[in-house]
Amino acid sequence: MDLMTVLGLAIGGGAIYIVMLHGEVVYLLFNLDAAILVFGGTLGSTMIAFPFKTIIQLPRAVRLIFFPPPKIDIAGLISDMALLSAEAKKGGIMSISDGKLRTKDHFLSENIKKIADGIEKDIIVENMRQEIFSVAQRHERASGVLQAMATFSPIFGLLGTLIGVIQVLKNLQDPQSMGASMAIAVTTTFYGIFGANFLFLPASLKLGEHSREEILAKELVAEGLESVLNGEVPSITTRRLDAFLSKQIRAKQQ
Repeated sequence: MDLMTVLGLAIGGGAIYIVMLHGEVVYLLFNLDAAILVFGGTLGSTMIAFPFKTIIQLPRAVRLIFFPPPKIDIAGLISDMALLSAEAKKGGIMSISDGKLRTKDHFLSENIKKIADGIEKDIIVENMRQEIFSVAQRHERASGVLQAMATFSPIFGLLGTLIGVIQVLKNLQDPQSMGASMAIAVTTTFYGIFGANFLFLPASLKLGEHSREEILAKELVAEGLESVLNGEVPSITTRRLDAFLSKQIRAKQQ
């Protein structure tokens, strides 16, 4: 489980609870009507905005926020690329295998099998690029769903406030009903802002971070295998991958 996600939820939720407890308004945290309006409305708008095939990816994406994939060993991948390059130089390109590799990367293993099967170099390289593009697009769609929910949520909070004000104006002669209406007006705004800035937007950003790490690893594998297929010596392969990483780091800093 991702410790930072758990700590973030605990610290953020605890801070909100303590402040509301001191203000004696903790009861505002629990309002079923407000929750239905904000979260139900947000879900409905999301279903209108995105196709079903994108929506069904959301549970898996949310799971990654709490249970991220194992951290990718970049140094290990570079070492493995050099090892594959050495094997290819010693016994030919068809002799390479994933048996002695330090990392256990599915993308790398699958493409080593394609090389061993005798598939042409250009086809392998193109397939790797296509798969990387496809994975990046899939991750971007999942992150986009959460970003959209972060946009919709405050709007439904504002809608709830307007509904609450209308109910207040309708029941000016009934103070008890006015209190309930004001509670809905205030709580929906709270849920809308809370959902956007504490749930949906942070989740989208964390998914984006996981996606960048995975894409970087796949691009590194593709670059390394292309070097191996070109018959480059291990030292050249290592320098090529180091230069690739430096370029990616510079791009992030710009």
